[in-house]
Amino acid sequence: MSSYTLDVQQQGSVARITFGHPASNAMSSELLARLAKAIEDLSSTSSVIVLQSEGERVFCAGANFDELLALENQDQATAFFSGFAKVILAIRNSSALVLGRIQAKAVGGGVGIIAACDYALALDQASIKLSEIGIGIAPLVIEPAVTRKIGAGAMASFALHPKEWKTAEWALNHNLYQSIFETVSHLDHAIDALNEELSAYSPKALAALKASLWEGTSHWESLLADRAEASGRLALTAEAQEIISAFKNRG
Repeated sequence: MSSYTLDVQQQGSVARITFGHPASNAMSSELLARLAKAIEDLSSTSSVIVLQSEGERVFCAGANFDELLALENQDQATAFFSGFAKVILAIRNSSALVLGRIQAKAVGGGVGIIAACDYALALDQASIKLSEIGIGIAPLVIEPAVTRKIGAGAMASFALHPKEWKTAEWALNHNLYQSIFETVSHLDHAIDALNEELSAYSPKALAALKASLWEGTSHWESLLADRAEASGRLALTAEAQEIISAFKNRG
């Protein structure tokens, strides 16, 4: 579970966080904790943080199945799902704008991380899926972040079709992505250009704008804590454990 990578680079006021995991960049509790801490630490030195992952096939596969299957009690389960809450809250609380570089598909919690980003740029093949209902749990922790971007009606349709991949164009039309590109080089060029533009603006003005865009989320600390506990209860059920095990073995 500790075979993840997390690299932080900073150039001027722009920081770049790159995460990775051999299991399709899935999130373990350790990786979630370190990612949240990195975002928090960079807030004081950066006006922009670029969040990206390793590889070309998957941006983030969501929760790490090995860790889900290793959960033994409610405290462990709540703590695991709280990791996603901490990343979402770290992005919200950071004074830096967090840009998502989405080079490939994302599932479950990975979609929640994308939704929490202040601005997401993606490859046109970066499809997304909320698979939780299909494995006996529900996207409770990430729901507020996703619904904030796409609306409650679209969230219901999205979450209730756990086998269906939504295209990058769908994500663009529903405000999860702000721009999509045909090639990785075009994607990276656009991110570099946006970083250069944003770096020329007042960090205080950018932070003020970000704070205004997150208005109405002051209750999220308690909300996401409750959602993490509820998600943990679902993950511990025999039904969910059986389905997750079957998915893991099939993969």
